[in-house]
Amino acid sequence: MRRILLAAALAAGLAGCNSNSQQDRALVGGALGAAGGATVAAATGASTGGALLGAGLGAATGAAVGAATAPPERCVNPYGEPVPCY
Repeated sequence: MRRILLAAALAAGLAGCNSNSQQDRALVGGALGAAGGATVAAATGASTGGALLGAGLGAATGAAVGAATAPPERCVNPYGEPVPCY
């Protein structure tokens, strides 16, 4: 029970580190996915290999979802007018 609470606290802390860039969202999504996958594997009584597999699958899925859900980049000048992004 203590491990699950620790994993949940770490996941909640990582959730606060989110931003709108695609790279940041992929990193945070991967970290949350890894923590979630390992937590579910540990809670269901999986072996160490199962926990590592759950963490790996969770990280890959979380990174893919995080990167895919990033909003499009929007560039504006100091006056708030849209300009082309370079």
